[in-house]
Amino acid sequence: MDIKTISVSYQRKFNLGDYESVEIGCALWGQIDPEEDENGCIQYLFEKAKESVKQAAIPLISKSVHQMNKAKIYKKTDALNEDELDSF
Repeated sequence: MDIKTISVSYQRKFNLGDYESVEIGCALWGQIDPEEDENGCIQYLFEKAKESVKQAAIPLISKSVHQMNKAKIYKKTDALNEDELDSF
């Protein structure tokens, strides 16, 4: 079976706090030759879709107090984990 067209979709839902959320998604299609690596093309499209969603989400997340507080907590947790690994 020859695959001629591939499609990939990626979406994420972000909690903005105060019972608000936003879902951002991206779908990409690509035409490929029978000689091309399908898995490589799928991975490439997936990474592009993921990057597109990330770029679209950044302005919304930076305005969300809830998401910024969440990011600060994760940053502190990562710093603690790094200190624990250094002392190991």
